[in-house]
Amino acid sequence: MRKWIHNYIHCGLLGWFLEMLFTAFNAFRKRDLRLPCTTSVWMFPIYGLAALFAPLARIMRGRGFLFRGLVYTGLIFTGELVTGTWLNRRDLCPWDYGRSRWNLARVIRLDYAPCWFVTGLLFERLLLENEPDSARAS
Repeated sequence: MRKWIHNYIHCGLLGWFLEMLFTAFNAFRKRDLRLPCTTSVWMFPIYGLAALFAPLARIMRGRGFLFRGLVYTGLIFTGELVTGTWLNRRDLCPWDYGRSRWNLARVIRLDYAPCWFVTGLLFERLLLENEPDSARAS
């Protein structure tokens, strides 16, 4: 349980950090050199759920990065749909992709798939790096 909490905190922090970089980059594209970044406290527990990828990362070890990245992208889209729908029902969802023509249910943007692909592989790397040496050897 301690290991899971450790991974949860690390995934939550990594997700928050990546989101801040992503939103600051979007500001840069709009020529806002202040580089403001936006996120929500809700995003920490949502990103933390990537800790659930740990057993899957161990199972998929040795598979190609394309396969693994696609699996993670699908899981992230699923998590985004579930958490976004749940938060929307409570008027708490910090994101609304309704303006994008690539949106699904206003909570998923299909054009973000490449970002989620890379993010999934980063979560995998973090989770496998946090494994004890005995688990890595197997």
